[in-house]
Amino acid sequence: MTRLTGLFLVLIIALSYGKDLKNIRHEKRKFPEGFRFGTATSSYQVEGAWNDDGKAESIWDRMTHTRPCTVKNCDTGDIAGNSYYNYKRDVEMMRELGLDFYRFSLSWPRILPTSFSDQVNEAGLNYYNNLINEMLKYNIEPMITLYHWDLPQKLQDLGGWTNPHVVDWFTDYASIAFEAFGDRVKFWFTINEPKEICLNGYGEALNMSGHAEYLCAKNLLVAHAKAYHLYNNEYRPKQGGTIGIVVSATWNEPETKNDIVAAEDANQFEWGQFAHPIFSESGDFPAVMKERVAAKSAEQGFFRSRLPEFTAEEIDMIKGSSDFFGVNHYTSSLIVRNESVNGYHISPSYYDDMGVIMYKSNEWEDFGFPWMKVVPEGFYKLLTKIREDYGNPTVFVTENGCMQLTAGLEDDTRVSFYKRYLEAMLDAMNEGSDVQVYTAWSLMDNFEWAQGYNVRFGLYEVNFTIPERTRTARKSAYFYKELIRTKELDMHFEPDMSVPMTIDEGH
Repeated sequence: MTRLTGLFLVLIIALSYGKDLKNIRHEKRKFPEGFRFGTATSSYQVEGAWNDDGKAESIWDRMTHTRPCTVKNCDTGDIAGNSYYNYKRDVEMMRELGLDFYRFSLSWPRILPTSFSDQVNEAGLNYYNNLINEMLKYNIEPMITLYHWDLPQKLQDLGGWTNPHVVDWFTDYASIAFEAFGDRVKFWFTINEPKEICLNGYGEALNMSGHAEYLCAKNLLVAHAKAYHLYNNEYRPKQGGTIGIVVSATWNEPETKNDIVAAEDANQFEWGQFAHPIFSESGDFPAVMKERVAAKSAEQGFFRSRLPEFTAEEIDMIKGSSDFFGVNHYTSSLIVRNESVNGYHISPSYYDDMGVIMYKSNEWEDFGFPWMKVVPEGFYKLLTKIREDYGNPTVFVTENGCMQLTAGLEDDTRVSFYKRYLEAMLDAMNEGSDVQVYTAWSLMDNFEWAQGYNVRFGLYEVNFTIPERTRTARKSAYFYKELIRTKELDMHFEPDMSVPMTIDEGH
């Protein structure tokens, strides 16, 4: 066979399977020098000890105890992975994987039992200090999220994120955290996934969509910016760390060329709502969002737009208030806008304001859960858009991963997911996207919010049926360990689970 004929056959095979040559090549792809790999969890999802050692009630404690079957199987996070007592095993798992860092969140009601700065719970501080010090003992970088959804219930009783006073409450809490841990913690995330906090936690949960999520969004962005400037002005000079926000971003793809504008509108409403005020040159909410909500509000008889306005001072304060673009990404959606959208959504509402229909293509692979479709090219397009729209900011991928619906260690679908999404990320990086951090969600199986323990995201399986909450490495953990060890992506690497998961020298 001639070399030309061989190349022709390779091309035919690639086209037959709908793949480009990159996807069937055998060479390994190196990550840049200094690239960091880690994993993540959040406090309510893993800690347990829900009322131990002075911890107060969070909104998730209240909901799971008073409306238990809101969550699948009536599960609660009362014990979860019991990381409050198992933190040394958690760090041992980090060492087995060889992690560069671990991203975890603080529990506001564990640190401030009254929700305010008048009383600081030393037992809560001790837990986080022990975890941080145990990680640093083995050169694992702690990355802290200040807020990952577990608001003190007392503050929710006052309106939570829809009350403008939350700006001061959150800033006070942030100050206590910076003071307590900032001598050793150099990476901070203010707020995780503001869209989910505001849309799901207020617009939908309170049945006030089109109002509550917008109030929440404004207050949350101002609170984030206040905490950012507090750190920048008072703590960064002596602690030398970095701080930013984490935005969840589903990629919204137009169904046809006629839906390009609709897909752009969806991206601006979904994650541009929080990215544009911080990362754009002009600041403020996206123009299309302001225009559409104002027009809809006028049609509906409101005296003013349901989207609150920022003052000029707030716009300036929020603009640039993140040292990096933190992004959580899992999947993509298809977007369509035609006459069928008229009357499709409840009015007024966030989705009616957006004016599109979102759905998942049946042609996209899934793992038995409708919202979780595997679309790695969406990840590539998302990172490319961030680069092009916001001047190529430093990007931290703060969550990426996939679920499985059954227990078990042979998680080949998860290994496949990671390979394909990491490849898409490398494609964007090769074109110039400044991605410096990748975080696999998650280190271990968690309490997965409304799904409880029904779905599993962990590199380590947790046995939730026994008090010890034993953790066991899955095949994906072996894959991730090799990725971190070599700092290269080998699409053909097959983990050997017959070899026990052990700690390599240096970890």
